[in-house]
Amino acid sequence: MRSAHIRSVAVAVAVTTAATGLAGTAFAGPATGERQPAAAASATTAAQVVAAARTAAFAHAAATGVGAGDELQPQDVMIDPEGARHVRFVRTHRGMPVLGGDLVVHLSRRLAYTGVTRAADHSVRPAATEAKLTARQAEEKAAAAADGDAGTAHLVVDARDGAAALAYQVSVDGTSGSSTVVVDARTGRVRSNTPDSDEFLSPKLLKTLRSRGETLDPATGTGVESLIGASVSAAARYPATAHGSGRSLFVGKVPLTTTQTARKSFLLKDPTRYGTETRDAKGKETESFGQGTKFTSTTDSWGNGTTSSRGSAAADAQYGITETLDFYRKTFGRKGIANNSKPARAMVHWGKKVGNAFWDSTCGCMLYGDGDGDEIKKPLVVLDVTGHELTHGVVDATAKLEPTYVDNHGNQFGEPGALNESLADIFGSGVEFFADNPKNPPNYLLGEKLGLRQKFLRRLDHPSLDRLEGTVDYWSPEVANAEVHAGSGVSSHAFYLLAEGSGRKTIGATTYDSPTYDGSTVTGIGRAKATAIFYRALTRYMVSSTDFHDARIATLKAAGDLYGASSVEYRTVDQAWAAVDVTEADTPGARH
Repeated sequence: MRSAHIRSVAVAVAVTTAATGLAGTAFAGPATGERQPAAAASATTAAQVVAAARTAAFAHAAATGVGAGDELQPQDVMIDPEGARHVRFVRTHRGMPVLGGDLVVHLSRRLAYTGVTRAADHSVRPAATEAKLTARQAEEKAAAAADGDAGTAHLVVDARDGAAALAYQVSVDGTSGSSTVVVDARTGRVRSNTPDSDEFLSPKLLKTLRSRGETLDPATGTGVESLIGASVSAAARYPATAHGSGRSLFVGKVPLTTTQTARKSFLLKDPTRYGTETRDAKGKETESFGQGTKFTSTTDSWGNGTTSSRGSAAADAQYGITETLDFYRKTFGRKGIANNSKPARAMVHWGKKVGNAFWDSTCGCMLYGDGDGDEIKKPLVVLDVTGHELTHGVVDATAKLEPTYVDNHGNQFGEPGALNESLADIFGSGVEFFADNPKNPPNYLLGEKLGLRQKFLRRLDHPSLDRLEGTVDYWSPEVANAEVHAGSGVSSHAFYLLAEGSGRKTIGATTYDSPTYDGSTVTGIGRAKATAIFYRALTRYMVSSTDFHDARIATLKAAGDLYGASSVEYRTVDQAWAAVDVTEADTPGARH
């Protein structure tokens, strides 16, 4: 499940230059490495790009929507090898953060304005500028709505719903986790109440499982195998890099790079991947990584392949996170989840009888429960679950795609949230293909190791085969109000068609049969190119309100950047979206 990132009002200004495209030889097409080293792109150069983009945003106000009282804070600077520049901004209006006011300004090599991608297609100036509620009243309403203790209320402009309104934003620490509540500053109406964590299993899905009497009981390894630490460093100085191994629950024996802290002392922390670490929450529901207990070993061996060892789930988590980091780095040159060379972290054994896994932006880490002992029998430390959830972190650091609304049970709805879930599935399956682990064979299925009766949770080739969440194959106007996991099938299906094409085929050990809306035949361009196009679209041409028709435009622009507007790749992007009934002609009237 996806949390709406309306809570994110503080943005670190990036002065290093970032380009988000391809690197290495994994992809056919132009190489577009990520962040440039200081020698190639100095902070001064990045500052010049930001200054030019900010100036262009105000100079082209009719297109960008930026006007008097607005200020723009840069979130990311991207430089394409072919010369284009892109600056992602968040906005304040008269000093107040604007929810849904984000935009990306596009420039040429010579820093001339070439266009904009914006979330709010209306003025962000609220009609009323005086609050009727006090901050204390807003905090009381927020606390009641989220059933917890409210923090300090801050005035914001809520520009997400077609008109700008003065509102208060309040963080609430509730019994089931933290939430962000937005309260109308004039009427006191709760405009949104969104959990801060990203749950893999939605409340709707868990309710469906209970009603069917169905459980998630993933098959895991059996038996205890003694492991001898591999390649223990004999360095006299500590800490030092060491190479151990883990006996995981789901993928057998895995290599783990760790930190040697003494001659016979090791820490489950990877110094070669920004200090990425897994800790033991010991049953606490904490969003503070520092409160987790460090995993240590005298042999550099972790887990025994069963839940009898607390280290087994930790081995899965650490393996999944490092594979995800490597996927993003080696495929796109992305340095960490936020592309800032900072660690990805995890806590296993989180909470008591918690049957879920989360990406938590407050913690900046993955949180894995052990299962509730009823519907969920084991920790959800499966590889594609980790890849899916960490991709929510990547989206959080880029487009910040948000659901349209969240119901009282925590279910999320709307196309931007569905697109977020789809991207998490797309790149989560990409992590599997990258890892290419024979004990977790890669495929276009999500959650195939969870032990469900339908043998998977979601699938990209024919999404409606998922009966649990009611995932759809094609776009229709009703998708605008669909639960996000159900609606995710639209863009997931488009991606599969772009990568592999329509019809029946067998890839690895899995047989697929992907239909099209109009009976057309689509010939795929390959997973590598399709992944490149969707990643570039996410990082350059998507914003918090991007829906499926916007995503079509974003991926067409990305294909044009990478392969040219007259290329086969560009035409196939158009065909793939048409095959799921997303076309220029059927764009909702209000958006024309």
